[in-house]
Amino acid sequence: MSDPPRRLVVGIGNPDRGDDGLGRMVAGLLRGRLPADVRIEERLGGAAELVDLLAEADHAVLVDAMVSGAAPGTIRRLDCAAGEVVPGVAGASSHGFGLAQAIGLARALGSLPPVCLVYAVEAAAFAPGAEMTAVVAEAAEAAAGRIAVELASLFPRYGPACPGHL
Repeated sequence: MSDPPRRLVVGIGNPDRGDDGLGRMVAGLLRGRLPADVRIEERLGGAAELVDLLAEADHAVLVDAMVSGAAPGTIRRLDCAAGEVVPGVAGASSHGFGLAQAIGLARALGSLPPVCLVYAVEAAAFAPGAEMTAVVAEAAEAAAGRIAVELASLFPRYGPACPGHL
């Protein structure tokens, strides 16, 4: 019998900057809805820490706010392992390197997981101390649901811990 896949969900962002807290909100919404073997992390989104996390996973789902010009609340699912490019995400670290750079670096180092997905939600408000906008909070709920369903369908043997929550 083979070992179960090392699955990871990383919610990225700063909850003190309005919509930028989206990724961390999704991570919180997923706690208790996923199997116990799925590691859920909440991070600010610096490239170095993300590269380290990606190196430890077989299947990674990263969630972050993006700024691409789409309507706020738009959810995009990107397959980074297939080469899809991450648009302008809001979760760059204070050093200027964030999710897109982490994925590029992990790819260059050969440590990008075989399955690496990004759920990016179009955001609008990033001011310090701002509240998350209602449309982005609704999109966080929807993204969490999509991620839970996708993980259950990709790994039915390990199924969701709480199917009623899907």
